[in-house]
Order: sequence, then structure tokens, then C-alpha cells
Amino acid sequence: MSERPATLDVEQAEAALVRHYPRLVRLAYGMLDGAPRRAVTAHEVARNALPRRCTSTAKLPLTGAGGEDPVYVWLRLRVVRAVLERPWWPRGLPREEAPARAAHALRHLEGLTDPAIRQLLDAARVRDPEAALAYAETGAVAGAGTATRSGSGALAPPNRSGSTTRPDDPAPVPPASERDAAAGGFVPAPGPAPEAGRTSEDGQGSGRVQAPGPGPARGTGSGCALCAVGAPEPVVVVRRRRRARAAAAAVGAALACCGLLGVPGDTWGPDAATRAPLVRGTDAQRALDPGALVRVGADTWRLASRVDLGTWPARGALTGDESLLRRALVTWARPRADVRVSATPGTATGPPPGPPHLLYAGRLDGTAVVVLYDGLRVARYTEPWDRDGSRAARGGVSLELARTAGAGAGAAASGALAVSRTEGEVRYLTAPWVADAARVDLLDPADREGRVLSRDEAGVTARVPLPVTQPGHCESWPGLALAGSGGVAEDVELYTDLGEPLPARLTDGKRRDPATGAAARRRLAHMVCRLPAVLDGGVETVNTWEFARQRLPDGAGEAAWVCTRAETWRGTGARVLTGFQPPATAPGRRGALSSRARDTQACGPRSHEVLAGVLWRSRRGEWYVLAAADAGVTRLRARGHGLAEGPVAAVGHTLAARVGGRDASVRLSGERADGSTEHTRTRLG
Repeated sequence: MSERPATLDVEQAEAALVRHYPRLVRLAYGMLDGAPRRAVTAHEVARNALPRRCTSTAKLPLTGAGGEDPVYVWLRLRVVRAVLERPWWPRGLPREEAPARAAHALRHLEGLTDPAIRQLLDAARVRDPEAALAYAETGAVAGAGTATRSGSGALAPPNRSGSTTRPDDPAPVPPASERDAAAGGFVPAPGPAPEAGRTSEDGQGSGRVQAPGPGPARGTGSGCALCAVGAPEPVVVVRRRRRARAAAAAVGAALACCGLLGVPGDTWGPDAATRAPLVRGTDAQRALDPGALVRVGADTWRLASRVDLGTWPARGALTGDESLLRRALVTWARPRADVRVSATPGTATGPPPGPPHLLYAGRLDGTAVVVLYDGLRVARYTEPWDRDGSRAARGGVSLELARTAGAGAGAAASGALAVSRTEGEVRYLTAPWVADAARVDLLDPADREGRVLSRDEAGVTARVPLPVTQPGHCESWPGLALAGSGGVAEDVELYTDLGEPLPARLTDGKRRDPATGAAARRRLAHMVCRLPAVLDGGVETVNTWEFARQRLPDGAGEAAWVCTRAETWRGTGARVLTGFQPPATAPGRRGALSSRARDTQACGPRSHEVLAGVLWRSRRGEWYVLAAADAGVTRLRARGHGLAEGPVAAVGHTLAARVGGRDASVRLSGERADGSTEHTRTRLG
């Protein structure tokens, strides 16, 4: 026998089936005497011998004569097993009849020796191969001819043309009752034997298998010496199986892709946002479950040791709308291409790490709004709402993310949230501890009380105008004044909208007190129109600090030097502006912007050092360079081109020096008590 392969590949088995199909059908037919629809069953057994996947042959006794195809030997064993395991034997036959017929067919059709037959029957799970051989020797096997009962009934091995070794034996013909059966009749294959090893002209398309080359596998006529009516040819069988495998592979690949992108009917289509997430059984799934949203009680803030957004209760008329909440959660996790997503600088846009905190869900100004908080970010989801309020409209969905932790959050920093922005107006959701809300004009220092803002039962204010940030149009600047209760943020705090979900808190001085005092409001009025320079920067607080006051030359009065610092929630990217504010009768008159910087400690809680200067023209028409520094500077110097009296030095932290005109170029420096020197980074002129 040829060396057996370690594994049997499906393609190897298919090729062997095509080559040896007539031989396998004849073997099955010889063992199936007495079976109903004998010829059809023989074809079925031969076709089913093909494996469905790559199979190991290590434990199979592939017995066969030397030079036999080991793949065919393996297929033959499968045919013998299939015949012996089929429940077709008539009840009147002895139990030994089936194994005996198998032994008889293997001896006379396959030409195997008794030891080889014994080993093959043992591999075919025959209990007593010796008894089967002995029973076959007696010649008492029922209907021992393949098609006739003549003579002794012995089956002779096939010759080169596929007939038995007795040349006078006719071609196998079944009994008339079997031949004439409507579904299972067969006819002997007509015509001469075709050329060995050939298939149809297209190699596979006709389904007509030609007999292989010389040897026991060769049959008479076509490749099938027994042709059942309606039985497909082996090439057709192989082609169908290969197509089925290709289709199964394509479906498997599609399902694998679906596992990554979303299963049809589960996470695809226009309603995907209302369905379950891709990753199941994880925190990612719980984060998208409306039932897992964190909801705190209405009085949690009264008992909490830290009062911030995490103590806000869930408010709004749609907090029970699971469909809306699921759309908001899924949009946060994986927004569709048509969703408008925006995020403040330094804000991560990924999904929440776990179930977020529900702050608000309701209808405002023709939109459905959901506000969520994950401990680090606030997410504001909006979608258009149909007029009848029965369902959410498609399209126009937006998601806005903003970092709200990491830079000193607390009750004062979390007094309100912008929940709705329409054309030129904004609505705020106030904190549960806010007792009073009012709208004030920050350009008018006298507007201390403002107008009371009405709020609905969820704590949402009436519309507040947005600041006009176009140059030359700063005629008023709306602000929000909030006062707390119950021992939380009871002092009035001022806020203004700078394009973020949380309004920026306005403070004053080194200690960053609320900018509500008379002097603080005057300073704020002079600089508030400069706030467009810090829009959309993730600003948490804006602090204005007066670091110096200076008597002006020519009796022009006293001016103030201020430093404005916009701190961000992320702690970096702070923007600093320094300004010169001359005495003015109009409260909202802006001063001169003397410098600006970014990502600096200057004018901040960690460093109060600042030095600034401007060119100024007095009422008499004289030009001066004016400079001021923080109180830590003990001497100022001015050097450069255009100074009327050359380099100038002044004791203290303010300086005024006359120059020849507006084209002067001056460099300023300051000396501190410890001997260190500070210089301005820009030239005047």
C-alpha cells in the first residue's frame, strides 16, 4: 500500500471520488443486495463518503494492495461503514448477512486478501470479522451476484473494462421490479469506454464523469457502470460542494465583519441608536443602558461633603424616556456621520467609561435635550422634536462635550449649565441649591440687582441674550447672577456665556472673590468687551486684578492697570491680557490693551509678577511712555529710541517718560527687592 497521508484534505478526497466514483458505486451496490432503491442508494453512499473538513488519518487502518491510492482506500472504508450502518436489511436475513456481503464484495470486487478484509471489517466496526468471512465462504450470501443469481452467485473481481473476470457474464442488470421503479430504477451505461482520465470539454461543466485510466477502478461505458435516474455525476457533486463551501466562507466573513461593525438588525440602520451596544457583558454595555444611568436624590447636595455636578438630581420632563436616553448614550459612544460633534480644547471625545450621571432630559425650544456627566465631562445631546411631541425627528442631531473637572470645581464653578442655545439666546439649568437667578448688564456697574429670571420646575431659566462679540458692537454684555441657599454658595456669583456648556465664573483680585463689589464691577465694565479674545477656549473662570494705580502727567488724573486671566478647566492654555484704564466718565469705556500672553504663570495664583507699558497722549498733545508693574518691583527703567531725555529710571513700580512721538521704540525693565530684573517682551511703538 502507498504511504498514507497524515491528513486527508477535502480537495484530495474530491479528486479521488471523481477518479474512483464507478468503483465506489459498484462496491456499495454489491453490498446492498435486498436494499430498496438499490442503485440510488449506492450512488448516495458513494457521494456521502466525501469528508466535510480536513481529516486526520493517523488512527485509520488504511488497508489496501500495494500501489493503491491511499485516499481511495480511505474512501472505501467510509463506503463500507456507511453500508453496514444503514438500517436497510430485511428482517428475515441473519445478522451475519450484512458483514458477510461486505466481505464477499471486498474479496470479489476489490480483490482483497482475507487478512486485509479482516482488518478492514474490524475498522468498519464489525464485531466478528472472522464469522463474516466464514459466512461468505459458504456461498450462502443472499443474492450473491451483483445483478443476477446465476451459478454459485460468486462475484468475480472486475477486469480492465469493468466487467467481471468471467468474460461471458452479462453486464449487471437489476431485477425488473427494481429497474422499473419510478424513483430508483437504473439503466446500464451505454456506449464504448471513453478515453481514460478525460472529463467533459470544459473540464467540469457537463457533469459527465469519464472513467479513469487502467486498473480496477475503470468501468465500462461512462464513469458510472450503474447510473441511477436523477443521480448527479461526481463532478456535479464536487462542484456543488465547492460552491457551498465558498458561500459558507463568504457568509462567515460577512458575519465576522458584522461582529466588528454591528450585526444587521442590531446596530445598523436608522434606528441603531435605540438598540443594544456591540460589546456585551462589559462596562461599555452598562454605559449605554438607560436603566444604569446614575440618578441622585433631590436633597443629595444638602448632605454631600463636596458639592458639584455630581450632586445634581436628574431633572426634566423626559427623564423617563428610555428611547431618547438610549439615543443620547449611543450617540456619545459612537456618533453617526451626520451628527454634529464639538468639544472644547483638551476634552476627550470617547465614550463614557461607565454609566454616566443624568442631569437633565427635557424639551426646550423645539429640541429634545439630554445632559449627562461622567465625572470629567459634560455631554449635551440635542435632537429636533416633532411638533406633536410624539417622536424624535431624524437629522439635526448634535453632541457637545466639555471638560468640567480638574481645575478646582466646586459649588461656585458649577452654578449653572447652558442647556439650550437658539439664535442669540441661551437658557441655563441652575444648580439645585440656587435660590435666586437674575440677568445683569456687565457693562453697567450700577446694574447690581439685575432682572429676576423666571425658572421652570426643573430649574431652567427664561431666555437670556447672548453677548454680541462682533468688533465695534459691544453696547451691552449680559451676565448671570446666582445666589445659593442652605449654606452653599450663598454669596452672589457672576457668570457669562463664552460658548461653553458651563458659563465662565467672573472673579476679581488676588483672592479671586466674586466680581460683585462696586470697584470690581467698574473694572469688569472696562474689560468685559475684551472677552471675545477668550471665546471657545474651555474657560472656567475669568479673573480681573488691578495690580497698579498711576498718577498721569499734565494733571490728567489717575489711571488703573489691570490684568485679566482666563483659566481653563484643563489647567493649561490660560490666556492673559493686561490693560491700561484711564479715568473715564463713561463706565463702559474700554481701556488700552497693553499686552497679551498664553500659557504663562503671570497674573495667576502661582505668580503675581507683571510688567506692562503703553504709549499715551495727554490732553496737551504730549506723548508719554507709561509703565507699571506689580508691587514687588522697586525700580523701573526705560531705554530705547525716541525718549526725549534719554534713558529714564523711576523709584517704585510706575513710570512716566516723555517721548518725541508715536514712533518711539522703548524697552522697559523692572528691578525687584531681591535684585532680580524683569523685562517686557515687546517693544512699545
